[in-house]
Amino acid sequence: MARFAKLDRRAVGVLLTVAMVVGGGAWIAHWPATHAPQLLTPGDVAPASEATPPDELHRRFDEAVVLLHARQHAKAVQALERVFELAPDMPEAHVNLGFALLGLEQPAEARRAFERAIDLRPNQANAYYGLALSHEAAHDLELAMGAMRSYLHLARHESESHLAKARSALWEWESQLRPQPASTPAPKGP
Repeated sequence: MARFAKLDRRAVGVLLTVAMVVGGGAWIAHWPATHAPQLLTPGDVAPASEATPPDELHRRFDEAVVLLHARQHAKAVQALERVFELAPDMPEAHVNLGFALLGLEQPAEARRAFERAIDLRPNQANAYYGLALSHEAAHDLELAMGAMRSYLHLARHESESHLAKARSALWEWESQLRPQPASTPAPKGP
């Protein structure tokens, strides 16, 4: 008899769990869109305020990205200045500013931009990648390796080509810091 009571409790538990999942799904499906959370996809950018039209922020940010990819670093910095007026705490914009500054060969300023992005969003993987490059440009390979390791830890879902590039840079820096064996003179012949 006790055996059946145990089975009955399990069956009731399973039925209650299924009912809650189905009921919760139905409730969410009928929840008004005005109450739904605003989920951002990787390409989305949250507006700075209600007064800022989101399309202007998106347009300005996209313009800066195009300039950055075209290696027009100075123009990208100018475009990002307008983005910062609209959204001063946008981590993605700080990352792109860092890459633009690296292109302008200003590693100290780039480092500050990447660090600001990390302050705003500690799991912003590409900020660590840029931070590693800024440390490399400043000839600090120890810090570059630490930042690149952080990137590799956070960027598990990045494309394999980006991850391979990061691993390659890390390997190169490690080999540069590894002590080289002393070379022994070749023995002279008879």
